[in-house]
Amino acid sequence: LFDGLVSDDVFKHLEKEEILHKYKSRADKARNTIDAVEKKGKKACRLMIKRLHQIDPTLSNELGLSSDSSAKGETQSSLKLFSEPLASLSLCQFDV
Repeated sequence: LFDGLVSDDVFKHLEKEEILHKYKSRADKARNTIDAVEKKGKKACRLMIKRLHQIDPTLSNELGLSSDSSAKGETQSSLKLFSEPLASLSLCQFDV
């Protein structure tokens, strides 16, 4: 996921390395990645969702992160990550 986000210019290589090395647990890495992407805005959120869908379409669909939701112009107030151990995270709150 990170390599794709670096390719999409969502993250600089140093930002990627900081998150990967600063946080030890997978949940902390995921939480801080989501927080960092969300701070970068709607476009960054859409790119992350697109990359996640490319990497694991089944998981993406289970999480309600349909890659074609932006094409439909649907409004999504919050996309929730509900799988363990990320139960309390929300992903990129925005209107698509």
